[in-house]
Amino acid sequence: MASSLTKDSARPGTPGTEQTFFGHPRGLATLFMTEMWERFSYYGMRALLPLYLVAPGGLHLSAATATAIYSVYVSLVYLLALPGGWFGDRVWGPRKTVAVAGAVIMLGHLTLALPSSGTFYAGLGLVAIGSGLLKANISTMVGHLYDGPDDPRRDGGFTVFYMGINLGAFAAPLVIGTIGENVNWHLGFALAALGMALGLGQFLIGSRHLADRSSVVPTPLSETEKASTLRKAAIWAGIAVVFYAIVGFSGHYTLNWILVPLTLLGLIIPVMVLARIKRDKDLDRSEQRSMSAYIWFFVAAAVFWMIYDQGGSTLSIFADSSADNTIFGWEFPVSWYQSVNPVLIMALAPVFAWFWLALNRRGKEPSTIVKFASGLVLVGASFFLFLAPLAIADGGHKAAAAWLVAIYFVQTVGELLLSPVGLSVTTKMAPAKYASQMMGVWFLAVTAGDATTGLLSIAGVDLNKTGIVALEATLAVVAGVAVWMYRNRVKELMGSVR
Repeated sequence: MASSLTKDSARPGTPGTEQTFFGHPRGLATLFMTEMWERFSYYGMRALLPLYLVAPGGLHLSAATATAIYSVYVSLVYLLALPGGWFGDRVWGPRKTVAVAGAVIMLGHLTLALPSSGTFYAGLGLVAIGSGLLKANISTMVGHLYDGPDDPRRDGGFTVFYMGINLGAFAAPLVIGTIGENVNWHLGFALAALGMALGLGQFLIGSRHLADRSSVVPTPLSETEKASTLRKAAIWAGIAVVFYAIVGFSGHYTLNWILVPLTLLGLIIPVMVLARIKRDKDLDRSEQRSMSAYIWFFVAAAVFWMIYDQGGSTLSIFADSSADNTIFGWEFPVSWYQSVNPVLIMALAPVFAWFWLALNRRGKEPSTIVKFASGLVLVGASFFLFLAPLAIADGGHKAAAAWLVAIYFVQTVGELLLSPVGLSVTTKMAPAKYASQMMGVWFLAVTAGDATTGLLSIAGVDLNKTGIVALEATLAVVAGVAVWMYRNRVKELMGSVR
């Protein structure tokens, strides 16, 4: 994207007052480019991951194991956003946390680039840790660029920032996917490291344009808290080391000794977090009712993400083995399917924004609950649509690429109905005491959904079979209909929130 820097003297005291980026503080350009390159590295590696795991020239694992690894990895990224936000708030401050996160992600991709299965899993862990640290803090720094929530440029700034996410996600499979599939898998992972290196360099060079408060630790740990935290961390790390040493030296170690605990954590932690907030006696009656309603949205979102995120695993593995990946006779890399969603997001998001405003002016805009229910029904419909290429493949033929593009299209429309609304309702329904933590709670819905997919795969369920695809599709549609049927009860619990 071409940079648009202009003189701006109308808002003295704003970070980067001498120049603006499309009318926004100059620091937005720094964060835009950092996030674009980080997403380039993340989505590029993610597009290659399931294909590398099943490839004869890769790790040559079964589809079920590859899906489990992919799902656990994605769930970990979102799960680690919670401790990532905690580090930004209590230990390093957002700016330092993002710088450290970028270095960890780059190191992780470099580790993935090494031709060894042992280091491969270590690299996945490093990328997940770094992504969790970065995800929770970079958006916070975007908010720091503006004069509070009432700054009229704030929403537009986040829109520009999210364009960076989708630009990176769109370009990554086209570049990293092509090199990884057609030249060398590990060279593809190395390109992801280069992308993160460019993002980190951009961040360090442009950090002078960021708000001063981005360097501040909002609620630093006391010395007593630091000692207690380090002690607890050392105890748990020690337990893990001893446990896995015993399992390893006894000859019983398999990959499931890692996958199963991580998958269970992805299901247990979201339940524990929601239960802790719901039981908090400091919440007044109105906040308690809002949390009761929010749990409906959370469960609905978990079902949505369980199916939606299989676009990068189940659908990708199907495309690799059973689809005719050609356009007018020209064959393209399987990883290119992962560029369909971001380009559709960029094309359709402005249309949806205009459409909701137009309906709102007429007093006909659907409620949050109706949008949520529609998103669920659509993601279910996408898997009903998936039954057609599955049937074609079962008949011994290759399914046309258009079938997969159609599935991604329906899922993207569902995402545009559910995801932005979910982010909005999370901030609106958050109890005052948990205002800064609820965005992390929203990410846990993704964790729970992907952990469920991981658990099914670990149990040996083939997610590319007609029966399980139809069952998941039915579950999503039934969940959507149930949310719609109980909309009046949920509205009552939401109180004044709409």
